[in-house]
Amino acid sequence: MICLAFQNPNSLILNHRHFQRKPRLKIDTTLIISLKFESPLLRRRRRDSMVKKGKDSATIILTSGASGRINALFSPRALRSLWVLLNTFFLILLLPFRRRRRCMTAEKSGSVRGGGREEKSSRLVRVPVAMVQWQRTVDKEVAARRALAIKRVIEDKENEESLRDFSLFVTSRGDTMFTQSWTPVNVKVRGLVVLLHGLNEHSGRYSHFAKQLNMNGFKVYGMDWIGHGGSDGLHAYVHSLDDVVADMKMFLHKVIDENPAIPCFCFGHSTGGAIVLKAVLDQKVRELVAGIVVTSPAVGVQPSHPIFTVLAPVFSFLLPRFQFSPADKRGILVSRDPEALVAKYSDPLVYTGFIRIRTGYEILRLSAYLQQNLSRLTVPFFVLHGTADSVTDPEDSRKLYEEASSTDKTIKLYEGFLHDLLFEPEKEEITKTIITWLNSRL
Repeated sequence: MICLAFQNPNSLILNHRHFQRKPRLKIDTTLIISLKFESPLLRRRRRDSMVKKGKDSATIILTSGASGRINALFSPRALRSLWVLLNTFFLILLLPFRRRRRCMTAEKSGSVRGGGREEKSSRLVRVPVAMVQWQRTVDKEVAARRALAIKRVIEDKENEESLRDFSLFVTSRGDTMFTQSWTPVNVKVRGLVVLLHGLNEHSGRYSHFAKQLNMNGFKVYGMDWIGHGGSDGLHAYVHSLDDVVADMKMFLHKVIDENPAIPCFCFGHSTGGAIVLKAVLDQKVRELVAGIVVTSPAVGVQPSHPIFTVLAPVFSFLLPRFQFSPADKRGILVSRDPEALVAKYSDPLVYTGFIRIRTGYEILRLSAYLQQNLSRLTVPFFVLHGTADSVTDPEDSRKLYEEASSTDKTIKLYEGFLHDLLFEPEKEEITKTIITWLNSRL
């Protein structure tokens, strides 16, 4: 005789295979069924008797059900099988992307103890050859860019009214950033300007602008973003613009610590302007600056097609360094001065390759964030934009001016001017306008 117990006899469905797989079940006094080996005739009579007592007895159908299968899904054996299956699936997906690996075996070393020799076990380190070669290429490129940036600072004797210098600082991520400064020689420093360049360029391009600020008593500091100018990173690759914002805040604190009790302003062009705007949304940064100036800010950058809004996050994760459109935009002029265009695109420190997917996605993400937070801006600001700008939209600058909560705000739209305002034929006039705004807030 076999004794079985069930907690819910009205809903349980079992068969003989269940007994074979799970012979020991938890005993409960709810219901006990006794099964005897008896002849078919006796079994038929017992069944007829149970039918007559149907209202007083519960009928149990012994057949296979789903409850055991569901429980089996969570068994250790099933989970191990699922894990093996997932690993196999991902290995198949990654198979086409596998690269030859270089094996570096540590030399066996030993020490003599009591006349005997004890050998240490060798360690096998596998390093992808492609990764090593790629990193070496990036390091060489960074070294070359940094050497050129330093050389330009050292050899700059164009204006004896300014002293140009450079320095390096290491971020919390371990990246080395290249910075430079322009200090007035014969004029007392009345204010500070922290300068942030635009996408694909570097702070050295604004040397002429910085020297004009020096002549008016402003000491200027410039920082090259990650992946730009003399800073670390693959050229023009920005994994996160939030990192650039954090670097800018760190640099700003460093500048203010070196120059206490001197009013500090921030200047940013294009994407650099967007970075400055996001930085000053932080109340702690807001308290450090007396005002900001942004030219052609990338406040409302939109993808060329709505589908890119959906695809950009995916491709920026899968192929972050892949390049998809020309960065120099030969068909889109950024200045009406031919000499300025030649100087820009012949500069080795200016990136003229293809925009990397991750960098482009980060610009879209930063721009979308600013669009949702323009009303939070309370710092005094001056925004300048050319109405013929084909890179960033002047209407977004107008929106910035209208929606910002700042009580001290100014906008200047230049009819027919292009993107790089400080490299337009009228750059001297634009520079004087900026200096006048800064002087009035000292």
